[in-house]
Amino acid sequence: MVVTAALPVMRVDLGLDAPALGWLVNAYTLTLVVLPLPAAALGERYGRRRVFTAGLVLFAVGSVLAGLAPGVGTLLTARVVQGTGAAFIQPLSLTLLANAVPARRLGLALGLWGATSGVAVALGPLVGGAVLASRSWRWIFWLNIPVTCALVPLARWRMHESRGADARFDLTGTVLVSLGLLGVLLAVTGIGSGDTPLQRVVAATLGTAMLGGFVLCQRRAAVPLLDPALLRERYFTAVNSAGFLLHAGLFGSVFLLAQFLQTVQGHTPLEAGLRMLPWTAMPLLVAPLAGRWADRHAPVLIVIGLGLSALGLAWLAITAAPDVAYSILVPALMAGGIGLALFFTASAHLLMTCAGPNRQGPVAGVNSALRETGGVLGVALGSTTFAAYGSYSSGPDFVAGLVPALWGGAALLALAASAMVLAQRPITRPATVRADSTDRPASPPQLVSPLAGDRHKH
Repeated sequence: MVVTAALPVMRVDLGLDAPALGWLVNAYTLTLVVLPLPAAALGERYGRRRVFTAGLVLFAVGSVLAGLAPGVGTLLTARVVQGTGAAFIQPLSLTLLANAVPARRLGLALGLWGATSGVAVALGPLVGGAVLASRSWRWIFWLNIPVTCALVPLARWRMHESRGADARFDLTGTVLVSLGLLGVLLAVTGIGSGDTPLQRVVAATLGTAMLGGFVLCQRRAAVPLLDPALLRERYFTAVNSAGFLLHAGLFGSVFLLAQFLQTVQGHTPLEAGLRMLPWTAMPLLVAPLAGRWADRHAPVLIVIGLGLSALGLAWLAITAAPDVAYSILVPALMAGGIGLALFFTASAHLLMTCAGPNRQGPVAGVNSALRETGGVLGVALGSTTFAAYGSYSSGPDFVAGLVPALWGGAALLALAASAMVLAQRPITRPATVRADSTDRPASPPQLVSPLAGDRHKH
């Protein structure tokens, strides 16, 4: 979020066009797509706390490189290093938390986890704006150093080490899924300046083939990186699909909205960050309540959250204009922020509950990878839509590209809500529970997981 706030300044300072600007985001998020599942598997084998701490160190190293970067090439490399560290941190933070609290307090803990994420989202634009008001954009990276230096010893001293039930590492599956995701996403976002359609087709073909090989490999692996039985669980598939669509719709919209407030309406980065607070601060207020409600109503909260987020983007698309009053945007920003809080908290609770302690690591890794995949595709789709209908030449031209991008984001969020609604259809056959299933927490009380009776056959 700090980098997003700084994008307009970096665009001018580095002389970047819209696609190149998108790569400052994608260089980070592409790594977040490729590595969370392998990172979760490494945590299961070598220790979750150890891999989490390694991620903190890598993030600090990447921040130093970014702060010292003499040009765009070095900056992009630094963003890849940062993304690698974040890929280690992100899924393991959820797994470590789920293992640190008893089941009866999981909803509250995940609510606080969501609120903490809300604080980070809210502070990002403000911190970025405050730094850019008096310092170079390089200082947004230097700020990470004291934070990570404080977190590394805290992680070592205060976190308990934990590992998965089976510590074997699926190297073949890791290579296949990583290269497969990378190939598909490079085909969408672009391989580099001057790439050809043929190169993108080749990247997409190779990536798809590797992902197909990964699925076949997982069916035969003794200890699969991703249990094939998970793909048949209704809520696992629905929640991950919804997270993918949410990030695809949201990232492309926020990517352009932050630029609208600065480029079109003339606000400074700090002023733009303050104006985004109704959106970014809502998780801080709503997430703790959502954590309590998620114990019994997680699927319903997810649908409501997606619906509110879709309505927020639709309202922004309807009202967008170069001279639109800020008061008109506030209801949409608040709706989007409340929707995010409900979705993130309830979806994390539902996934961790359905996974059980022996599958939480892979489940968190898959969820993180798919959400970031959606984010990368969202930025690519948003940039492409903007370039097709608008430009940076004037305020009306910018809005002409912004409005269809917002409508596209709203449509993706509505599709995500529909996927969750379909997942809540009544199930006719009763669930069966075996005596040896104590390691599998039950599905939410009002809904029955379709694998409640089948998961122990695998």
